[in-house]
Amino acid sequence: MQMRGRRLEPDVRREQILAVAVRLFGERPYAEVSTTDIADAAGVARGLINHYFGTKRGLFIEAVRVLVTIPAVAVEQLPEGDLATRVDASVAWFLDVVSRHSRSWLAAVDGGGVGRDADIERVLQEADDIAADSILVAVGLDGEREHRDELRAMVRAYCGLAKATAREWLEHKTLNRAQVHILLSTMLITLVERVFRTLGVTTQGSAAS
Repeated sequence: MQMRGRRLEPDVRREQILAVAVRLFGERPYAEVSTTDIADAAGVARGLINHYFGTKRGLFIEAVRVLVTIPAVAVEQLPEGDLATRVDASVAWFLDVVSRHSRSWLAAVDGGGVGRDADIERVLQEADDIAADSILVAVGLDGEREHRDELRAMVRAYCGLAKATAREWLEHKTLNRAQVHILLSTMLITLVERVFRTLGVTTQGSAAS
């Protein structure tokens, strides 16, 4: 049982509330989760939710953002190595995250069951843009400028494939993790070595044709 009133640093308390919200919004539809539920589970006064997030909707939007956005540290911690090594590590990280919070992640990429909400759509689009930039860093193309818009568009399309494939694994149970890992790794390497090359773009570590 959590002790209400335990003194925590503001950032730690905020993250505690957010972690509980991520879990509860994954377990139940948005309409069935109240700020009282979240406060009780986090062991805090309900007023703190209003203090940090404004409203339940504000908290929900932040929960979605956390679930779908790649943090900078994930890219910074990728291993040194060739393209295949970094792609393998990137895909493994993605699969670790979505499997650890599978129900919450699935709810988040669906917009949490709140219908077409402009703010949620904006968060999801921003997350796709961050993912595109992160992947370009991972494959050694963050310095490419001439074809950057085209590369980002292609990677965003790949991100759509990654989400659909993860859903086949986590929700539909039609694929297992090993199959998903091979599919996503192979497709990303092919994107870099074959599709990007049609733009005249190559990255160190790509196979020669």
